[in-house]
Amino acid sequence: MFRWGILSTAKIARDHLLPAIAASENGVVAAIASRDPARARQLADRWNAPHAFGSYEELLASAEVDGVYIPLPTSQHVEWAAKAIEAGKHVLVEKPLALKAADIAPLIALRDRHKVLVSEAFMVVHHPQWLKVRALIAEGAVGRLRHVQGAFSYFNVDPHNMRNQLDLGGGALPDIGVYPVVTTRFTTGGEPVRVQAAIERDATFGTDIYSSVRADFGGFELSFYLSTQMAARQIMVFHGDKGFIEIASPFNAGLYDDQRVTLHNQDHDAAQLFRFPGAQQYRLQVEAFVRAAAGGRDRVFTLEDSVANQKVIDAIFRAGTHDGWEPV
Repeated sequence: MFRWGILSTAKIARDHLLPAIAASENGVVAAIASRDPARARQLADRWNAPHAFGSYEELLASAEVDGVYIPLPTSQHVEWAAKAIEAGKHVLVEKPLALKAADIAPLIALRDRHKVLVSEAFMVVHHPQWLKVRALIAEGAVGRLRHVQGAFSYFNVDPHNMRNQLDLGGGALPDIGVYPVVTTRFTTGGEPVRVQAAIERDATFGTDIYSSVRADFGGFELSFYLSTQMAARQIMVFHGDKGFIEIASPFNAGLYDDQRVTLHNQDHDAAQLFRFPGAQQYRLQVEAFVRAAAGGRDRVFTLEDSVANQKVIDAIFRAGTHDGWEPV
């Protein structure tokens, strides 16, 4: 069994990754680290983890840990991923891995030197609904794909939340803008060549709170909006000349809405419904990661994937400063 160590007691670890690891068939929670030893011990006891550490360095030095999950604030991801790699640990790091694509190159060099697996935690690419969408597009179910439309929003004005703290890497594009981009890239196999964007920032927080984005993929276009200060909404639509595909709960599958994909025909008078009850994308993610770390052929989100995705986000930020197209 793969022995997981968790760097911090962050909410996403408590709510999603720890339950996923505990339910997985090939991993166990071995250690929790927190700068507050009492918090580490409390969470370790909850998940029957034998080790609790009062520092991240102690966990990375432990011979009882095979790999780590890093749910720290975004601004600390690259730093601690590098330290974990240098400690010889496999690394699953929460998205976004970095705030600039250029920051990922040193991690690739470290990964190759230390021969460990390093992956950005895009759980969506492991969900069967996205595998189905990719298969439908590949088999021509919508004909020629012309347009992808997306939206992702929620309302959060808590000044203490890291999503509203610029120095911690907060903002809508780093937190949720990555999802319409990564799911479009994953399902189509395409890469955008240029983008346009309008971006609004919060006057107090300084973080980006609204974006409207247009991305040119050559043969088709992606348009999406996102916000951290709008009513909650999620949708992705893949529209071709023979039909279109709607994903009801594209990112928080099973939480925001049912896990279902609907394929509509050209005249919108018939539809095929695909449901995925019980699919647990976080569990699927950690199980695939462990198999890949052991030398299996499971697909994981590679650092090269991360560079490609972050280049799009970087270009969107640049595009938001002027009118017109910005090359990716």
